Amino acid sequence: EFFSGGYAVRSTMDESLQEVAEASLRQALERFDRNRGTWRGAVDTIDPALLSEEASWREALSDAEIARDVDGWFAAVVLTVGDSSARIGIEGVEEDGDGHFIPSEDVTWARPLREDGSRGNTARVPGDLLTVGDVVHVRRMTRDSDGSFLRWTLRQIPEVQGAFMAMDVHTGRVLAMQGGFSYQYSSFNRATQATRQPGSSFKPFVYAAALDSGYGPNTIIIDAPIEVETGEGIWRPQNASRQFYGPSPLRTGIERSRNLMTVRLAQDVGMDTVARYAERFGVYDDMQPFLANALGSQETTLFRMVAAYAMFANGGERVEPTLVDRIQNRYGETVYRHDQRLCADCDLATLEEGLAPRIVSTRERVIDPITAYQLTSMMRGVVDRGTASGSVNLPVPTAGKTGTTNDSRDVWFVGFTSNIVAGCYIGYDQPESMGRGASGGGMCGPVFQRFMLEAIAEYGSGDFPVPEGGEFFPIDRFSGARLPAGASGDHVVYELFRAGEAPYEGLLSVIDGGWAMSSDIPMFGRGDEGNGGGGQGILVETSGGETVRVPTNTGFGTLSSGGLY
Repeated sequence: EFFSGGYAVRSTMDESLQEVAEASLRQALERFDRNRGTWRGAVDTIDPALLSEEASWREALSDAEIARDVDGWFAAVVLTVGDSSARIGIEGVEEDGDGHFIPSEDVTWARPLREDGSRGNTARVPGDLLTVGDVVHVRRMTRDSDGSFLRWTLRQIPEVQGAFMAMDVHTGRVLAMQGGFSYQYSSFNRATQATRQPGSSFKPFVYAAALDSGYGPNTIIIDAPIEVETGEGIWRPQNASRQFYGPSPLRTGIERSRNLMTVRLAQDVGMDTVARYAERFGVYDDMQPFLANALGSQETTLFRMVAAYAMFANGGERVEPTLVDRIQNRYGETVYRHDQRLCADCDLATLEEGLAPRIVSTRERVIDPITAYQLTSMMRGVVDRGTASGSVNLPVPTAGKTGTTNDSRDVWFVGFTSNIVAGCYIGYDQPESMGRGASGGGMCGPVFQRFMLEAIAEYGSGDFPVPEGGEFFPIDRFSGARLPAGASGDHVVYELFRAGEAPYEGLLSVIDGGWAMSSDIPMFGRGDEGNGGGGQGILVETSGGETVRVPTNTGFGTLSSGGLY
């Protein structure tokens, strides 16, 4: 009845942005795979007896099981292997007088994977990787300056996978979604179906719970070693740098992704409260209130994370992602519309010049709008000078958070402008380490950057709106101290506080989560931007005028001397 009734379904997907999402994610996945330098072999094989005539090898190649949905890639079969090149027949590409070849310079990036899982020597000629009858992917390599053809280059679908999703923060319209490298290779949609550990990209929900509970952006949290007694032994969380930095403002915990600060904060706020907030945002249906989950140990989907971050971007209102914008019947009447907000001025014949129609929202409020703005401001710091500063640099205000799980098994970046939120995750389908160099900022950040440049060009963007009922105060971002009005400099950040909750002068309270801080931790240092503590030592001048490093992990009160309570 639905299809015979002449209903028209209007999708939310933006075709041009979907193409950008595909290309951006594929580029990141292939770059990582290429840098690993392992050739995993042919996708399929064809009997060499069928390769003597063009008509026969073309027919055999058309029947080969190989993904054909990767833009710019072609299916090819190895016809002959010579001393310095391999001749290939390419599906959909006419043969020329000389033929098509993969030269030696195109294979020196790879080492062949042996049957026992080990890798052979680095390839010098195509024959080190290819044999006659192999079915492979190839791509044209062109000159950057004028696009002219250079040579055919060997490709392979990456073993590492990932997902990307982008949506409108106000309506929930999903603008782009990519569930992997190739749908024909794997129809598993990793954006909606893959449950993975979000790692540090979960931390904003811990901080949202704290800010809504009366903490301020400049509340001081101790960044120092802790031990947690669990049923399976002692858990000792660490920062990614393996250092600790002493008392630091709440903002620093987000910008520099401090694990120890986050665990102490979660302990002080209460994991039941954190779990309740995560469930309210839709990150989980049932979050287990374990401290490790404050660092993103419990699995969720990219779909849920992107939808949750949209609520920071839109000021704290609930928004549900959708792939269907509206449905109309055969008479053009709308029988379903996802966006239920009201347009108060749309029936007016005219509007004053420069004014847009007023949109009235009746949606549920998830968090206080000032809390949403405070979190957004902190996550702008992640992009401006924190863990994403090296890869995300858009021409409009941008906020977001990186995530890298233990052993770099999963890497994330979820970020947003004033109107679009987008997220990326990358990892193996069967979780395993991607290596020490893998990080959310380094791998997912460029995917977000490339996509959002195109999205901004199409949809525009602007400043994040400041909610009513608050007041800005200058704060020293290293010490959390309130500064005189008009203060400026690299150390100054203007924080929004609720009316009547102006920050006090000086240091009044420090959040330790119930764990003490040892005596050798630096006080209000510049953290990752300067020297951390944790046994690194400090430089002092001796009576003889020499400069020496004195270890700082020898005083009483360290973990080794039982300085916890």
